[in-house]
Amino acid sequence: MSTLSLRLPNSLHSELKELAKKEGISINQLITTAVAEKMSALLTAELLENRGKRGSRELYLSALDKVPSVPPEKGDELL
Repeated sequence: MSTLSLRLPNSLHSELKELAKKEGISINQLITTAVAEKMSALLTAELLENRGKRGSRELYLSALDKVPSVPPEKGDELL
């Protein structure tokens, strides 16, 4: 486990303290969770961007051609 010194504006620290109290967790846990969520979002965006670059319109259309043409089930119709 690492230690990180973090400087926050007083107003942000106060809000963070109140939110952690309301959630029943420590400020450290709240910050750790927030950082993990942000990293997950950024890494997911990067992953999807990289997968998109590997994509091929030709392969996509080929896969769509394999889908049978049937009417939608009841409730799935376009309005």
